[in-house]
Amino acid sequence: MTEQQTKGSGMSTHVVSNVKVSRDEKLWEVEISAEIPAEGLAHYRDETLNDIRKNAKLDGFRPGKAPIERIVQIYGEDVIARQSSERAIQHELPEMFAKENLMIIETPKVTIDMPKAGKSTAFTARAALAPKIELADYKAIAAQNPPTGGPEVEVSDTEHQEAMTHMKRERARIDKIEAGTEPQKAAEESRTLEEKDLPALDDEFVQALGYENVEKFSGVLRTNIQNEKEIRAREKRRAAILEDLVKNSKVFYPAMLRDYELDDMEARLKDDVERSGGSWEGYLAEVKKTREEIRASWHDAADKRAKVRLILGEIARKEKIEPDEKALAHELEHARKQYPQADPSALRAHIAHAMRNDATLKFLESIS
Repeated sequence: MTEQQTKGSGMSTHVVSNVKVSRDEKLWEVEISAEIPAEGLAHYRDETLNDIRKNAKLDGFRPGKAPIERIVQIYGEDVIARQSSERAIQHELPEMFAKENLMIIETPKVTIDMPKAGKSTAFTARAALAPKIELADYKAIAAQNPPTGGPEVEVSDTEHQEAMTHMKRERARIDKIEAGTEPQKAAEESRTLEEKDLPALDDEFVQALGYENVEKFSGVLRTNIQNEKEIRAREKRRAAILEDLVKNSKVFYPAMLRDYELDDMEARLKDDVERSGGSWEGYLAEVKKTREEIRASWHDAADKRAKVRLILGEIARKEKIEPDEKALAHELEHARKQYPQADPSALRAHIAHAMRNDATLKFLESIS
C-alpha cells in the first residue's frame, strides 16, 4: 500500500480538505480519504433543502411552498447534514479522481462518518483502478515461436495404420453387438482381439459410414489425422506465445477481474457436471472439497486467464484489430437461435470479444 498526501496540492475543489490518496498495489485499487469542512457544505446544504422542499408534504403547505425553517424543524439538522454531505461527495469525487489522474472501472464504494450539523465530515472512497498493461515485444515473441512443421504435422504410415486398426476394432464391436453381445462386453472383446482376427474394412462397411470405397475412406482418414495434428500444433504454438507474453509483460489489474475469471470457470464446471447428469453439491461431495477450496486451487489459472485477456485486448487495440462485421453478424444470428433468452447486447459483446481474440492470435501466428 502506498500513500500520497495531497493536502494543499492546488485542487480546484473548494469543498474537500485533508485529501489523502492510497493505492493498494496488490488489489490494484485506490482509496481517497478527505474531509468536508462544515463551512464548505453551505452551497450543498441550500441545494439539499430546496430538493426536500420540492417533495415535502407538510400539513398546511403546498408542495414547494413550505418555509425553510419548517423543513429544518421537521427533518432535523443531522439528516440535512447527511444528505448535504452525500450530495457534496457525489459532486466532488469525479473531480478528485480526475485531479489525481486516477482511472477507475467501477463506482467507488463510499464510507461516510456520521455527519453532524456544524462539524466536518470525513469520508473514504475506494474503487478498482483501470488495468495497466506494459506489453512485451509481442512481434518478437511470435517470431521466436515459429510454426511447427515436419514430422510433427505429417502423418506417418504407422499412425495411419493404427487408425485403420482402430476402425477395424470398431467394426468388430459393432458386429458383436448386432450378433447379440452386450455392448460393454462387445467393447472389451474387440479391444483384446489380435490384428489377424479383426474383420477387414471392406467397401460395404465404409459405404455404411458414407464413403465411396475403402481407398477413399483411407485417404480421408489420413487427411483427418493430419488436420488434427495441425490443430494441436497450432494450439501448442498459441500456448507458447501466450506463455511468453504473460511472462514478459507487466500486467496490473484489480482483483475483481480475477474473480470474474473464477466465476466463469465455476459456471463452466457446473454446466459440465449438470450435463453429465450430476449435481454441483454431489460433485463437491465426490471430490471432497468445498467451493472455496476449488476456487482457491484455480487462483493461478484465473490470474493467467485475466492477464491473457488483457494482453490480447491491448494488442488488438494497438494493431486496430476488430472482428469482421459480416462474420460477427452471422455468429450472432446463430447464437440467438441457441440462446433466445440472452440479452442481445451482452451476447454480441461476448461473441465480438471471442472473435477479436481469435483474430489477434491469428495476427500473431502470421508473424514469422
